[in-house]
Amino acid sequence: MTGGMLTSTDRSACARCGSQLAPALLSCPSCHTLVHVDRLKLLAAQAQLAEDDNDRTLALTKWREAIALLPTTSTQYPVIAARIDTLGKDAPSAAQLEQKQKEAEVHSKFSRIGGKKLGPVLGTAALVLWKAKFIVVLLLTKMKLLLFGFTKIGTLLSMLATMGAYWALWGWPFAVGFVLSIYVHEMGHVSALRHYGIRASAPMFIPFVGAFVRLRESLHSEWQNAIVGLAGPLWGLGASVAAYVAYVTTGMPIFSAIAHASAWLNLFNLLPVWQLDGGRGFSAMSRTHRLIAGGAVLAAFAVTHEPMLLIVGLVGAVMAFSNPSRKPDARIAAYYVALAWALAAVSMLAVRTLPPR
Repeated sequence: MTGGMLTSTDRSACARCGSQLAPALLSCPSCHTLVHVDRLKLLAAQAQLAEDDNDRTLALTKWREAIALLPTTSTQYPVIAARIDTLGKDAPSAAQLEQKQKEAEVHSKFSRIGGKKLGPVLGTAALVLWKAKFIVVLLLTKMKLLLFGFTKIGTLLSMLATMGAYWALWGWPFAVGFVLSIYVHEMGHVSALRHYGIRASAPMFIPFVGAFVRLRESLHSEWQNAIVGLAGPLWGLGASVAAYVAYVTTGMPIFSAIAHASAWLNLFNLLPVWQLDGGRGFSAMSRTHRLIAGGAVLAAFAVTHEPMLLIVGLVGAVMAFSNPSRKPDARIAAYYVALAWALAAVSMLAVRTLPPR
């Protein structure tokens, strides 16, 4: 490439009609033949083999590689998108199946050792200890993921700049706590994206705006879009609860202020508009689901008197009539409502004043 112009080496010929093709084209503009048909066949075969082996992660990876090589107008695109949606929503992964098998083996082994009388008790106790091991591993994995952003210079510099901006207004303790709560929120998105095998950047911060992560690949279903979107407020809820627990434990008002600010920010993100997380959640809801969700949020406002809930509820009721999902899922609506109520509870419990400078 030179000066933005295509040279002769930047084009290839269509295998069917011989038309010249630019590198970015996915189908021939003349005869509409798919450019990557051989690669697509290979990926489809690999994905099907992975599904037959109950390896959801590999199957999703291969189907995503395939859909990236298809134009959205092709007949294959919606078929593969639906396959990705189904695998991402319901199918257990190979690791999950293996874990369930090991759990069954542990329970059975210790039940036989205990005999008829002690067998059920011993088997259950062994299974609880076995699960506890996986919980510890899961927590350590999440902690490792939380450290991911601190290894990226861009994240660190933008985080420090944002802390400095808030420091000037409300002091460094609040600045540090609030920015960390935003970071946890963004890492919730990263965790959900990784669950679906989608690469994403570490968070980047913008003072007084928030933060964002860049997707290296596209989301191909409403379900995934909703889960990835709501994962941010879910992790943000965890940060808010942690700050409130710190307040209850220490009695230091700064932690209560951070808990309230974090809960408020995550409630704001539940607004079902534009690219906010609530908009992604609403993408997988029907009109009825949206009306119920909006009503539930307004009910939470009546209980907690958190002003942000009034805004979220009213906007949700209005957005109920805008492009409802063709494949709605009531579980997403329940997830959304549960998040709104939980965040409202934290906001109500926390002291609603910033600490003095």
